[in-house]
Amino acid sequence: MANQNGKLLLLTVLGCCCGTVFGFAPFQHVHNGPHSNRPTLSSTTELGFFNFGKPTQEEEPPVKQQQQQQPQNKKTKESESNKTPSTTAAEEYEQDPVEKLFSFFFGKPEEEPFGLKRFGRQRFPEQYPATVDEWAEPVETDSKDVAVLRPLLKNTNLEFRALQLTYSANKNGWDAYKFHQAVDRKGGGLVVCTTQSGLVCGGYNPKGWVGYAEARGSIAAFLFVQKPTGGGFIKLRKVGGAGLAQLDYPESGPSFGADSLVIPLAKGNPKLARSKLGSYYERMPDGSNSLFGKGIAQVQLRDLKVYHGVYAEGEYIPFTDAEPFALY
Repeated sequence: MANQNGKLLLLTVLGCCCGTVFGFAPFQHVHNGPHSNRPTLSSTTELGFFNFGKPTQEEEPPVKQQQQQQPQNKKTKESESNKTPSTTAAEEYEQDPVEKLFSFFFGKPEEEPFGLKRFGRQRFPEQYPATVDEWAEPVETDSKDVAVLRPLLKNTNLEFRALQLTYSANKNGWDAYKFHQAVDRKGGGLVVCTTQSGLVCGGYNPKGWVGYAEARGSIAAFLFVQKPTGGGFIKLRKVGGAGLAQLDYPESGPSFGADSLVIPLAKGNPKLARSKLGSYYERMPDGSNSLFGKGIAQVQLRDLKVYHGVYAEGEYIPFTDAEPFALY
């Protein structure tokens, strides 16, 4: 019997040690054996493996819990009403098991570890698909024409940046060479074209042009069509991954995918534009596969413009060189 009690005591000590490290909550029950007047000692352990560092609470009898709940109802409602949204969100957030394990050994995660900001949509908006149901607010420097287009740029690198007209086909010429001369190495750009019938459409190329005959990929690229009533735009996101968002050939004008919106600016027919949706960009909401309308695969343009962001002298302009291994 002494040997058995010694083993039991050893198990109890080990249980306490495990509880200190892993959050186990050991507790003991003393009860009388059925055939003996001497009490026997049994030990059980409550597993709280993922409650690192949190003291376990012993369960109270149900009667006491009900008695305590009633007077606290009013206080709970009052405290909840006094909570601010940020406080409530912070309290509701609970770490997952991996975060708890990391926090137990290394402490709480830092907002900016080693001075580096965390990855997210606010800091890197163009690492995510284009938003189609949110619209950018006006910028103070917007001209009348730019103010109409500004809502399209929500969650892009150009959302808060002033825009400038860098290419106008009617001024610079309906020519692929002159197009690239005007737009290359200026970062992401917004293409806006108007058909002979007056339809306004185009697309956003986040990676810009450099004229190196490469396919520039971006999941944030999109096409758009202005609604006939003039009440906003329809945006069509990139599909099939980020690849082939823009085919950047020096002998051609803008090409969104191989066929989604292609304006070759060819010498024999410089104002031709073609559109076939579905392979690289979404179809229209009604299921049609052309920006220009049902059954219209190509049109003649009467205007073609490109807008870029305004950068200060010496300011870094993104995507101004070749991207041979870019998959984003």
